[in-house]
Amino acid sequence: MGSPEGDGQPDERPRHLVCLDAFAIDRCEVTVAQYRGFCAATRRSMPRLPLWSRDDHPIVNVAWSDAQAYCAWAGKMLPTEAQWERAARGAAETRFHFGDSESLLGEHAWFKGNSDGQTHPVGWKRPNPFGLFDMHGNVWEWIADWYDPDYYARSPARNPTGPAAGSYRVMRGGSWNLQDILCRAAARNRLRPDLGGLNLGFRCAAGAAPEGS
Repeated sequence: MGSPEGDGQPDERPRHLVCLDAFAIDRCEVTVAQYRGFCAATRRSMPRLPLWSRDDHPIVNVAWSDAQAYCAWAGKMLPTEAQWERAARGAAETRFHFGDSESLLGEHAWFKGNSDGQTHPVGWKRPNPFGLFDMHGNVWEWIADWYDPDYYARSPARNPTGPAAGSYRVMRGGSWNLQDILCRAAARNRLRPDLGGLNLGFRCAAGAAPEGS
């Protein structure tokens, strides 16, 4: 997990070995249509969506608590940061699940170089070896963990769940408005949990519930 010396950002180091119990994760990001069904069932309001958003696009502009609530309603949870990176990488130790070259990203992801400034339907690009789509782009994804730039230095080797508290929640996965190099499997980002964005959505996982989330 993480990036080697000389690559990536300081909060992606040190690179370290992590062991995870088995878990499942959604093949695609949660869509507008799926989230609308959740809002109808729970009498919540839909978030404000951009004009270009369609039912098969990933839902955006949701706060962390809304993403968490959707996952709980679906009988799932937000993935931990370690689970997400394992899912994104497959068996690869390279920058992307398909290798180190950014030139191949367009086959696998929507990013600044090919997105035309908007999200796109989930599942259109090539999947990774686990059969998962859009792990390197389309939208950032909310993660269960609190964010700490120094967490990797003290992260437990088995089933890490992030720090016990913090001011920001982790985001992973890159997005439609980012340069290719920022869509790497190890790239980390963060945001206040009460905020959302037009480049931020989520997907659900299933497994042991993270502590302190």
